[in-house]
Amino acid sequence: MAGMTALAGMLRRERRPGDLVFATAFMAFSLATLVLLPVQTTWVANTVLFAQPAFWPAVGVVMMVGFGAVHLMSSLVSARQEGRGAEVVYWLRSLEFVAWFLCYVWLVPVIGYLPATMLFAVLLTRRLGYRSAKSVFWAAAFGFAVVAVFKAGLQVKVPAGALYAYLPESIRTFMMVNF
Repeated sequence: MAGMTALAGMLRRERRPGDLVFATAFMAFSLATLVLLPVQTTWVANTVLFAQPAFWPAVGVVMMVGFGAVHLMSSLVSARQEGRGAEVVYWLRSLEFVAWFLCYVWLVPVIGYLPATMLFAVLLTRRLGYRSAKSVFWAAAFGFAVVAVFKAGLQVKVPAGALYAYLPESIRTFMMVNF
């Protein structure tokens, strides 16, 4: 019993100030997923329960709601800490990288997979604070290697960039097929 009390005290000390915000958001997401479950999955007549297309998604979503409820209740009864707003702002800072990714996805069909990947590898390397010529070179080399492996090596089909249309015929075909 003393061990459980010590564990509970340790968990209480380790609680982050944004826990209530996270628990509330997760519970809202879980409930929305539960409400949308019948629209997204189906139950097939004359099929074994475990083979139903909706069974395992339903198990997962029900567990999300259950664990989310337990987490939310524990957050509601725990002591409040200062800094909830600062922690939420800290979480929101990660959305910057979502914006970077969306820009990359938008730019690939415009300038092509190779130039976009190399450009974003270099830009993100610089954004993370690595500004030496060596870092920029290795970022560009990594971008080239990613494209070479996926496009030429694994034959992943990525649409050619609109910019490739302005290349000379012999280079255009090579770039469209390989990069």
